[in-house]
Amino acid sequence: MWYAVAVMALFGAMNLAAVVPRRSSVTAPLAFTANGTFQISIFEDLHFGENAWDQWGPQQDINSLIAMNSVLDAESQQLVVLNGDLITGENAYLENSTSYVDKIVGPLVSRGLTWASTYGNHDSQFNLSSKDILAREHLWPNSRTVQMVPGENVGVSNYYLPVYGNNCTNSDRCFPELLLWFFDSRGGFLFQTLNESGDQVGQPDWVDASVVDWFTETNAQLMATHGKVIPSLAFVHIPTNASQALQTEAGVDPNYQPGINDDYVLAQEAQGWCSDGSSDPTCVYGGQDVPFMKAVTSTPGLIAVFSGHDHGDTWCYKWDSLLPGMTVGGNGINICFGQHSGYGGYGNWVRGSRQVLVTQSMLHNFEAETWIRLETGDIVGSVALNATYNSTRYPATPNTQTYCPTCNYTIVTPMPGTK
Repeated sequence: MWYAVAVMALFGAMNLAAVVPRRSSVTAPLAFTANGTFQISIFEDLHFGENAWDQWGPQQDINSLIAMNSVLDAESQQLVVLNGDLITGENAYLENSTSYVDKIVGPLVSRGLTWASTYGNHDSQFNLSSKDILAREHLWPNSRTVQMVPGENVGVSNYYLPVYGNNCTNSDRCFPELLLWFFDSRGGFLFQTLNESGDQVGQPDWVDASVVDWFTETNAQLMATHGKVIPSLAFVHIPTNASQALQTEAGVDPNYQPGINDDYVLAQEAQGWCSDGSSDPTCVYGGQDVPFMKAVTSTPGLIAVFSGHDHGDTWCYKWDSLLPGMTVGGNGINICFGQHSGYGGYGNWVRGSRQVLVTQSMLHNFEAETWIRLETGDIVGSVALNATYNSTRYPATPNTQTYCPTCNYTIVTPMPGTK
């Protein structure tokens, strides 16, 4: 029943495709509601554009839009975060690779919602540039994605957004109640670049050291300017090695860290890189994300970091200790995955979106609430990220599977125009 209703809602809004894109016109800073709340819906790993030449490719995208519409109708978000792997870039053609952005943001534009993106490893491919994704986003109203850190190969989606109180009429005269940090973990391949052997050139898959420096310096400047610690949340597509250590060394308990834990062992930043900076699949992990982990654990007021990338993991963990094999100890920061949101990409876990709710009163204690809204309308994994998280018992999350109902996967053909 939920699927039939969702299909009707989707096609009722299909006229959006006829809207001509226009330049972004964000007119107001992000702000808490009059009730003192601020809610974020996180969509990740949508993977639009997969096998567009086969019957099932476009059908996956249609079903992803149905899932997005279902979540958006059920929640009351002030911001949507697109947390990486918007597009399956290795399946994209140069001439139309960024056009999928228009489909992805359609449900947001039609509702007048504002959004911010991070880019993932599949968003940087030979025929797809994350810089071009950003430019395409800026054709549409209410995109808040920007590039704040210059540099050729440091990533694109590195920036922050302040959130003000509801009674703030001039952001120049108010201090932010909340900061939202966005980081580009890069990965994938360099755009239209081949090496001497004619092979595509891999891109480092961790937050660049220059971005880490920018983050620590900018946060220090903001604290000095406003004379206080500002609570914050962070978003990055590929998780750090801390997530893998929590999973394998501390262990994810289904009642104390509720969520799916099927991607075991999970893939983290600097996977497949050696400590000398060379890319080699025989190197399990190069440690290049240590500066980023040090930065997030030493940032006052940073409540949680939200990642995607590993489609089969949906849990949160309070990282509060030094784990075996690690050189960085946790300070109590919460490390969270979201929910695989799209029908593209691997895995058939039920699609959905992690929700994050903060109130001005919660921020006094650097707390947040979070849950996952599924495409079916159900809510799972509802927890409070507070001082007792990791020791408070919650219901386990059912491991539910959903399958694309309109996709015929019996025919899978190579990408036309390739060998």
